[in-house]
Amino acid sequence: MISVILLGAGNVASHLYKVFHNSDTITVTQWYNRHIDKISTFKNEVEITDDLSALKRADIYIIAVSDDAIATVSEALPFQDRFVVHTSGTASLYDIDAKHRRGVFYPLQTFTKGAEVDFSNIPLCIEGLKKSDFKLLKRLAEGIGSKDYKVSTEQRKRLHIAAVFANNFTNQMYRIAHEITEANQIEFEILKPLILETAKKIQTMSPYMAQTGPAVRGDKKTAKQHLNLIENPQHKAIYKLLTESINDTHGRKKL
Repeated sequence: MISVILLGAGNVASHLYKVFHNSDTITVTQWYNRHIDKISTFKNEVEITDDLSALKRADIYIIAVSDDAIATVSEALPFQDRFVVHTSGTASLYDIDAKHRRGVFYPLQTFTKGAEVDFSNIPLCIEGLKKSDFKLLKRLAEGIGSKDYKVSTEQRKRLHIAAVFANNFTNQMYRIAHEITEANQIEFEILKPLILETAKKIQTMSPYMAQTGPAVRGDKKTAKQHLNLIENPQHKAIYKLLTESINDTHGRKKL
């Protein structure tokens, strides 16, 4: 059984607690947060605390806080030579205080409180300085049914940028599409099968091969018509920028 202590109460920490709590091979020894009221609803399931000096011994201490707070929290831990990891996509392994054995346990997924996630579909990017610690992280990933990947700090930073493009920016495109449909009294629901099919296609082919639309066809007439219809200047600029990016990628002439 792998014993874990969670530090933090944000989206990632909350989802990790739930999946660890339901695992047959992992036990959450304690859950720490500086504002104990944020985790008080779990006091009948797990020992909670807002006192770092009260932390018990565990196999892994997982810091799931904002990137800016990782160094501060790790430095404040009242022990040394124990295995401490963070869950950040961009923070360095070395942001964890050097008095600890350091590692990274980064679940590459978007987390929202209240939204269910399936960890068997979430890749775990792991990093550890010691071979034994790295193996422990692999076991931790296996304990929640996740596939693990050995990813260095520099690779993880680039991966996080890619994730922002694939997730956050894509979602903003959905929001713009939603705004356009609403402004024209059209149900956004009509676009959902298209969104799902686009995501489905890249399971079996590269994004390059999956690209469709007026930009990849070099259809300047349609693209210019779209630009004329778009009223929001910011939306117009985004449309033009993305069209030019697709033009460049596929060797088409610009607008």
